[in-house]
Amino acid sequence: MSDVQRYLLRVDEDKDSAQRIAEETAQSLISKTKSLIDVVQSLGEYINDEDVSIRSKAVNYLSQVISALPNTTLSRQQVQVLCQFLCDRIEDGGAVGGLRKLQSLGRFNREMAIMTFRALVEHFQDLMIRPHAQRLQILELLNDLMLNHRGSLRSLGDGAIVGITDLVSGEKDPRSLMIIFSILQVIMVEWDIAAKAETLFDSAFCYFPITFRPPPDDPYRITAQDLKARLRSCISASSHFAPFAFPQLLEKLDSTSPNVKKDVLQTLTACTTSYNAAAVSKWSITLWDSLKYEILNVQEEDLAEDSLVTLQAIAITLGRDLTSTNQTTHLARFLKPIMNECKEELQAPQHKKAKPAGHILSSLASSSSVALLLVVKAIVPPLLTIYQDVDSIASQKALLEVLVQIFNAAVIRDEAPGVVRSSAEAEHPLAPFKDRLFEVFSQALMSSPHEEVTFRVVALKGLLRLCQVRNYLQNSEIGMVVQYLDEIVLTEDPSGREDVKDEAIQALVEISKSKHQVIMDITFPAFMANLPDQPTKDQTDYVVTLEGLARLSVEKSISDTLIRRLLNKLETVLQNDGQASYTQALLSTIDYVLSRRDLPSDTNLSSYHEKIVVTYVCKAALASVGSGPEALVEAATLEILGRLIARIVCALVEHKRRSVAIETFTLFTQEGSPFIPVLYRQDIPEKQRRTMILSTWILASVGQAADALYTVADDIDFDSLLNEFTRLALVETTPTIRHYILEQIALLVNRSSTSKGLSDALRAMYNPFEAAQIDATPSIDATPIVFWIAKALLLRLSHTQEVLDHLLGLLSDNSCGPTSARGFGLLLASDEIISKQYGAKLRLLSKQKVFSICAPRIAADFRAAEASVKPNYLIALLGILKDVPTEVTMAEIATLLPLLLQSLDLPDQEVKAATIASLAVISQESPGAVEGHMSSLVNRLLQAASKPRENIAIFPGRVKGSVLLPYRAGVIKGILPVLDDAKRHVRKMAVECRATWTNMDEPDQDA
Repeated sequence: MSDVQRYLLRVDEDKDSAQRIAEETAQSLISKTKSLIDVVQSLGEYINDEDVSIRSKAVNYLSQVISALPNTTLSRQQVQVLCQFLCDRIEDGGAVGGLRKLQSLGRFNREMAIMTFRALVEHFQDLMIRPHAQRLQILELLNDLMLNHRGSLRSLGDGAIVGITDLVSGEKDPRSLMIIFSILQVIMVEWDIAAKAETLFDSAFCYFPITFRPPPDDPYRITAQDLKARLRSCISASSHFAPFAFPQLLEKLDSTSPNVKKDVLQTLTACTTSYNAAAVSKWSITLWDSLKYEILNVQEEDLAEDSLVTLQAIAITLGRDLTSTNQTTHLARFLKPIMNECKEELQAPQHKKAKPAGHILSSLASSSSVALLLVVKAIVPPLLTIYQDVDSIASQKALLEVLVQIFNAAVIRDEAPGVVRSSAEAEHPLAPFKDRLFEVFSQALMSSPHEEVTFRVVALKGLLRLCQVRNYLQNSEIGMVVQYLDEIVLTEDPSGREDVKDEAIQALVEISKSKHQVIMDITFPAFMANLPDQPTKDQTDYVVTLEGLARLSVEKSISDTLIRRLLNKLETVLQNDGQASYTQALLSTIDYVLSRRDLPSDTNLSSYHEKIVVTYVCKAALASVGSGPEALVEAATLEILGRLIARIVCALVEHKRRSVAIETFTLFTQEGSPFIPVLYRQDIPEKQRRTMILSTWILASVGQAADALYTVADDIDFDSLLNEFTRLALVETTPTIRHYILEQIALLVNRSSTSKGLSDALRAMYNPFEAAQIDATPSIDATPIVFWIAKALLLRLSHTQEVLDHLLGLLSDNSCGPTSARGFGLLLASDEIISKQYGAKLRLLSKQKVFSICAPRIAADFRAAEASVKPNYLIALLGILKDVPTEVTMAEIATLLPLLLQSLDLPDQEVKAATIASLAVISQESPGAVEGHMSSLVNRLLQAASKPRENIAIFPGRVKGSVLLPYRAGVIKGILPVLDDAKRHVRKMAVECRATWTNMDEPDQDA
């Protein structure tokens, strides 16, 4: 049996086997045990068969044989013969694959390319009725010819264009369309298409607009946006298309579909950007007449924005490389009717079209320097005249907003790369109006009633923009603006007018970026003078001043000066035994400023180490024993100081961090100092115990350099430190101090690098009292220690199964079960100190691992547990769920959902809130999972609906309307009592919930 016969027998049942037969034939040709003539002759009776399917399979066999050959096997003559053979039989099918292989060979010449192309064109009607897969092959062959033999096809002139447009017509498959648009774009851009422009345009535009929606799990990953972008590139490819594109696009702009209109506007933008100025100019006024409706009569904000972009694109094209302001230019003729219409709209500043008119002017003015000059000359003088004549604040505000938009355009032009000013612009277009504009905006800001917040904000923004226009205001004028802003921040009553203060601070920040010396000379002295050495008891205005200074510290020179002056002020405050709140505000400001610096490369880092870390940690330690200011031993002060020193220490090099680590508990105090470290002491006063807050932050910030602690004394090692921390945590009665001691325990365990250390940690977790060497008493709760040690181990995935077995066993205990249940919420929760920033060992899969062990175990133990302890399991489950990624929890949803339903019956409101949050995620990610439980869910949520944090509105829009509809009437009735709740936010939530259920889609509207 010949190879071709074997192939024909196998190809319908086993395509892979048939492919291997073709490859065997190819190997025979390579080894020369068969000749090409033998192979072709073996096809004889089959390629002449009356059955077209047999002819197609026979030709396909030859194509597969050719495709399996190396590129150098066939001679030029053989390539010629095969090309002719396959072209003659292209209508039978199966030839395309062989032709694709042949055209890729170096011996495939111009004549063969033309022969192949003509074969495609001559039989295009037969080829285009083939199935999608075969049509795709044909288009891929055409694309290959365009890639590798473009010159040959181009030499055919207009005939090739007509042939290609015939071949690409009537396609619907997205894969084929992507190829078609690519082929057409090459022709449109590279070929002379003047004589066939309309034919080419029609071949592409017939697909506009794209309405394709990819099916679920589309293997080709072709989106509607991909198709739209490629089609848009075709439509905008040549200026020859302008007479056809613009009228047809404008016709489609009347569509009632927002998506179609958006597509049209984006395509118009592409066309006006790509076409030359002459082509765009002919249609510019017609385009304006259509676009202005979308802009001036705003119905959809995004459509108005797209229309402005298109309008600006027209101006950019017409103003490209233009330096003349002559009124006969394309740009000037385009702008004139637009500016006249905008001026008419601005005669009534409060009219709804006045604001869009300002957007139009701004968009046009920012298109080019010449456009800016033309707009300013035509618009600013009449605006100033109108402003002088109107009396109402609202009208004046509307006019100032338009001027601010023009200033925005001027700033944009200054910042544009490669800006070339026209010869007519010896001075800035706004220069003739500088004094008047400065006066108008200054008066509006400083002389208007302080109650006119929005009006003053607009004036403030205008002055800021004038300061930002390049080489426009003198330094003295900018200094005057800065003084205005300083006065607003420092002296005006902020009650009800925070917007003005916030805008003033932000304006100072913006000015500091280009005029930092003005800020240093004017603002800094004014702000620092406003900081008291000793504020009165009720004085809090320093907070606003410090906030302003902190936000101003963008430039390094400014922040360097600020830190220096704040440290001096802090020293003065502490010498005067100032308020703790003022001390905390100063420290917080310093911390904020340093958070914006690249500390590891900061040249002042050593100075910060000495002046902040060493100095103030030591002062705080001494203050704890009565040898320093009381403000430094407040818990809140120590927390802020701890974060500040941690930020600095983290940036230090290794040897300096080791030197800091040694001082973790001595806190940089000298031998003979009245301060004695807290460790290994009994009956320590609370103020001294508070220094453990600083010790925690130091221990965190030194990272692995904490090992240096073990070199301080022979009797200090991991085990002794862990036992001492455990003792301190057990006996500590102040919650804040206890929390920081627990953080130290977790740091120590999590960073442990020895198996002995981990064993010691497990021992302490199992019996904290034994580790601390104190007697267990009912008054001391050791559960927090157990869970902090467990957290440290689980995050690094050490002894995970053993730790979780112990913790889950605690849930069945009537005495410690409730406390243990809440402890599960700690295990995976993010923590400021146990974090990567401070060198904690956090394994990527720790959350998944803990959940995979806990979820099935909790579900099983819950079913077997006594009724009195069942709530413990539910609370523990919710504690874990809140920190586990959604995609992980979805895998166990069938197990979890019944437990979540029962959690809604618990009286604890925090547990209910956490349950509803979990249900909201489930209904979003897997709505089908909750559909079978909807009756239980609705009833339980209605019972909880009177509680402030519960909301039954989580299901509409997520779960199918057909499932929810039977419950709608009951839900609306059930929440009626909540509408009269005494608390406003509860009433508001009830109203929103009722609206959600009332407006729920009917079943036949479900997507």
